Amino acid sequence: MVGSPPSSGRQRLGAGAVHLYTASGSALALLIVLAAFEGDAMLALWLGLAALVIDGTDGMLARRLRVREHLPWFDGAKLDDIVDYLTYAFAPMLLLWSDGRLPSGAPGMALAIIPLLASSYQFCRVDAKTDDHLFLGFPSYWNVVAFYAIVLDLGPAVVATILIVCSVLVFVPIGYLYPSRTNALRTPSLVLTVVWLVTYAVLLLQMPDPHPLVVALSLSYLVYYVVVSLYFTLARASYRARAALKRPGPEPAEADAATAPAEG
Repeated sequence: MVGSPPSSGRQRLGAGAVHLYTASGSALALLIVLAAFEGDAMLALWLGLAALVIDGTDGMLARRLRVREHLPWFDGAKLDDIVDYLTYAFAPMLLLWSDGRLPSGAPGMALAIIPLLASSYQFCRVDAKTDDHLFLGFPSYWNVVAFYAIVLDLGPAVVATILIVCSVLVFVPIGYLYPSRTNALRTPSLVLTVVWLVTYAVLLLQMPDPHPLVVALSLSYLVYYVVVSLYFTLARASYRARAALKRPGPEPAEADAATAPAEG
């Protein structure tokens, strides 16, 4: 930063520690894959919970310790995207496949590939996160899909339908809540997200017979997430419509010239 004093060794070390914390998610992705290969879906889901906690806290740590200022040459956002793709997309697809939640043979492979391709597109969009801190399009929460597929014991047909629908939603410009960044309703969203993470752990502890009330509480967070996301989307569309109406149009002569057919 121009005019700011040079970063101290302690500040750079702290910034590096935050990046290492983020990068540890890639190690968790490998462990999830290994657990899936060994047929231990519960261990894979516990590791997925750890990855969720890291992803939900590393950004706040990065902003608090001003890592971009102290390590300007290191792209933490790119690191975060790499780790998120591994833990939110690649590892969950392999888990669904290994746990028999997808159709067997080529159809199952195709269904596993579709979300990976959709997520590859989304992670490379420069507008994947809006200026008002929303995810644009379904935010590749395939780890959440895998969690409920296993906890609720969903069959291949149901899982396949969810994967296809969510893959299509990646391309639909709905603004989805970013719990740790969206300013509106931030406090209730953070509190409810923490409650959801607790229910995630409780459900795993209760497996293979999760309590219906805990399941209902967990699913209620998804309802909140979807409703709030749709509200934000409609609010943004309404704001843009009002802004367009207030924007002055061209003078009549300019409008006529703009709509007149070109000669020759």
